[in-house]
Amino acid sequence: MSDIRKERDELVELFGVYFQDAHHLPPLGSRILATLILDSCGNKISFEDLVERMGASKSSVSTNLNLLLKIGKISYYTLPGDRKKYYKCTPFSERFDNYLKMIDAEKKIIDKMHAYREKTISCPMGKSDLDKIKIYKQHMFDMEALILKSIADFKQIENNDPI
Repeated sequence: MSDIRKERDELVELFGVYFQDAHHLPPLGSRILATLILDSCGNKISFEDLVERMGASKSSVSTNLNLLLKIGKISYYTLPGDRKKYYKCTPFSERFDNYLKMIDAEKKIIDKMHAYREKTISCPMGKSDLDKIKIYKQHMFDMEALILKSIADFKQIENNDPI
Protein backbone atom coordinates (compact mmCIF):
# COMPACT_ATOMS: atom_id res chain seq x y z
CA MET A 1 0.00 0.00 0.00
CA SER A 2 1.42 3.37 -0.95
CA ASP A 3 2.21 5.94 1.72
CA ILE A 4 -0.40 8.36 0.33
CA ARG A 5 -3.07 5.63 0.31
CA LYS A 6 -2.19 4.73 3.91
CA GLU A 7 -2.36 8.40 4.93
CA ARG A 8 -5.75 8.76 3.18
CA ASP A 9 -7.12 5.66 4.95
CA GLU A 10 -5.91 6.99 8.31
CA LEU A 11 -7.62 10.33 7.61
CA VAL A 12 -10.88 8.59 6.68
CA GLU A 13 -10.72 6.70 9.97
CA LEU A 14 -9.81 9.85 11.95
CA PHE A 15 -12.65 11.83 10.37
CA GLY A 16 -14.98 8.86 10.80
CA VAL A 17 -14.41 8.58 14.53
CA TYR A 18 -14.71 12.36 14.92
CA PHE A 19 -18.05 12.49 13.05
CA GLN A 20 -19.34 9.57 15.10
CA ASP A 21 -18.43 11.24 18.38
CA ALA A 22 -19.10 14.91 17.63
CA HIS A 23 -22.05 14.64 15.27
CA HIS A 24 -23.53 11.30 16.39
CA LEU A 25 -23.37 9.86 12.88
CA PRO A 26 -23.33 6.11 12.26
CA PRO A 27 -19.93 4.61 11.39
CA LEU A 28 -20.69 4.09 7.68
CA GLY A 29 -22.20 7.57 7.30
CA SER A 30 -19.12 9.02 9.00
CA ARG A 31 -16.79 7.26 6.60
CA ILE A 32 -18.87 8.23 3.56
CA LEU A 33 -18.67 11.86 4.65
CA ALA A 34 -14.92 11.55 5.22
CA THR A 35 -14.50 10.00 1.77
CA LEU A 36 -16.41 12.84 0.15
CA ILE A 37 -14.32 15.41 2.01
CA LEU A 38 -11.06 13.81 0.94
CA ASP A 39 -11.84 12.55 -2.56
CA SER A 40 -14.50 14.70 -4.18
CA CYS A 41 -12.19 17.53 -5.29
CA GLY A 42 -12.31 17.26 -9.06
CA ASN A 43 -13.70 13.71 -8.85
CA LYS A 44 -17.26 12.66 -9.52
CA ILE A 45 -18.32 10.21 -6.80
CA SER A 46 -21.45 8.22 -7.56
CA PHE A 47 -23.51 5.82 -5.47
CA GLU A 48 -21.80 2.89 -7.17
CA ASP A 49 -18.38 4.37 -6.37
CA LEU A 50 -19.33 4.64 -2.70
CA VAL A 51 -20.68 1.08 -2.56
CA GLU A 52 -17.37 -0.14 -3.96
CA ARG A 53 -15.15 2.05 -1.75
CA MET A 54 -17.05 1.36 1.45
CA GLY A 55 -17.35 -2.37 0.85
CA ALA A 56 -20.90 -2.13 2.18
CA SER A 57 -24.27 -3.23 0.86
CA LYS A 58 -26.25 -0.99 -1.46
CA SER A 59 -29.00 -0.63 1.12
CA SER A 60 -26.56 0.42 3.85
CA VAL A 61 -24.88 2.99 1.61
CA SER A 62 -28.27 4.26 0.44
CA THR A 63 -29.58 4.60 4.00
CA ASN A 64 -26.50 6.53 5.08
CA LEU A 65 -26.50 8.78 2.00
CA ASN A 66 -30.15 9.62 2.67
CA LEU A 67 -29.31 10.47 6.29
CA LEU A 68 -26.41 12.71 5.25
CA LEU A 69 -28.64 14.43 2.67
CA LYS A 70 -31.43 14.89 5.21
CA ILE A 71 -29.18 16.54 7.81
CA GLY A 72 -27.50 18.73 5.22
CA LYS A 73 -23.98 17.32 5.40
CA ILE A 74 -23.90 16.41 1.70
CA SER A 75 -25.69 17.28 -1.51
CA TYR A 76 -25.80 15.77 -4.96
CA TYR A 77 -25.70 16.98 -8.51
CA THR A 78 -26.44 15.50 -11.90
CA LEU A 79 -24.89 15.99 -15.29
CA PRO A 80 -26.80 16.46 -18.55
CA GLY A 81 -27.26 13.13 -20.32
CA ASP A 82 -26.12 11.15 -17.27
CA ARG A 83 -28.72 9.49 -15.03
CA LYS A 84 -26.34 9.09 -12.08
CA LYS A 85 -26.27 11.28 -9.01
CA TYR A 86 -22.87 12.48 -7.89
CA TYR A 87 -22.30 13.33 -4.25
CA LYS A 88 -20.29 16.09 -2.63
CA CYS A 89 -20.06 17.82 0.72
CA THR A 90 -22.41 20.70 1.34
CA PRO A 91 -20.58 24.03 0.99
CA PHE A 92 -19.11 25.36 4.23
CA SER A 93 -21.29 28.46 4.05
CA GLU A 94 -24.39 26.25 4.34
CA ARG A 95 -22.98 23.94 7.02
CA PHE A 96 -22.84 26.82 9.48
CA ASP A 97 -26.62 27.30 9.38
CA ASN A 98 -27.10 24.74 12.16
CA TYR A 99 -24.66 26.60 14.40
CA LEU A 100 -26.56 29.83 13.81
CA LYS A 101 -29.83 28.10 14.70
CA MET A 102 -28.33 26.75 17.93
CA ILE A 103 -26.93 30.16 18.83
CA ASP A 104 -30.28 31.82 18.13
CA ALA A 105 -32.07 29.31 20.37
CA GLU A 106 -29.53 29.82 23.16
CA LYS A 107 -29.76 33.61 22.88
CA LYS A 108 -33.53 33.41 23.36
CA ILE A 109 -33.13 31.22 26.44
CA ILE A 110 -30.41 33.48 27.83
CA ASP A 111 -32.61 36.57 27.36
CA LYS A 112 -35.43 34.93 29.32
CA MET A 113 -33.03 33.74 32.00
CA HIS A 114 -31.48 37.21 32.23
CA ALA A 115 -34.90 38.84 32.64
CA TYR A 116 -35.87 36.27 35.26
CA ARG A 117 -32.64 36.69 37.26
CA GLU A 118 -33.00 40.48 37.27
CA LYS A 119 -36.47 40.11 38.82
CA THR A 120 -35.42 37.50 41.39
CA ILE A 121 -32.00 38.60 42.66
CA SER A 122 -32.09 38.32 46.42
CA CYS A 123 -28.54 37.41 47.43
CA PRO A 124 -24.90 37.83 46.37
CA MET A 125 -25.03 34.47 44.57
CA GLY A 126 -27.87 35.78 42.42
CA LYS A 127 -25.74 38.78 41.43
CA SER A 128 -22.91 36.43 40.52
CA ASP A 129 -25.29 34.34 38.39
CA LEU A 130 -26.47 37.49 36.60
CA ASP A 131 -22.88 38.48 35.85
CA LYS A 132 -22.19 35.02 34.43
CA ILE A 133 -25.31 35.23 32.27
CA LYS A 134 -24.16 38.60 30.88
CA ILE A 135 -20.75 37.18 29.98
CA TYR A 136 -22.31 34.13 28.35
CA LYS A 137 -24.74 36.31 26.43
CA GLN A 138 -21.86 38.39 25.08
CA HIS A 139 -20.02 35.21 24.17
CA MET A 140 -23.01 34.05 22.11
CA PHE A 141 -23.13 37.39 20.27
CA ASP A 142 -19.40 37.18 19.59
CA MET A 143 -19.74 33.60 18.29
CA GLU A 144 -22.60 34.63 16.04
CA ALA A 145 -20.56 37.50 14.59
CA LEU A 146 -17.58 35.20 14.00
CA ILE A 147 -19.73 32.58 12.26
CA LEU A 148 -21.41 35.21 10.07
CA LYS A 149 -17.98 36.51 9.06
CA SER A 150 -16.81 32.98 8.27
CA ILE A 151 -19.93 32.37 6.16
CA ALA A 152 -19.25 35.54 4.18
CA ASP A 153 -15.61 34.50 3.67
CA PHE A 154 -16.64 31.00 2.55
CA LYS A 155 -19.25 32.38 0.15
CA GLN A 156 -16.66 34.62 -1.45
CA ILE A 157 -14.48 31.56 -2.18
CA GLU A 158 -17.41 29.27 -3.06
CA ASN A 159 -18.73 31.70 -5.67
CA ASN A 160 -15.66 30.78 -7.73
CA ASP A 161 -15.95 27.00 -7.18
CA PRO A 162 -17.00 24.81 -10.11
CA ILE A 163 -20.19 22.76 -9.51
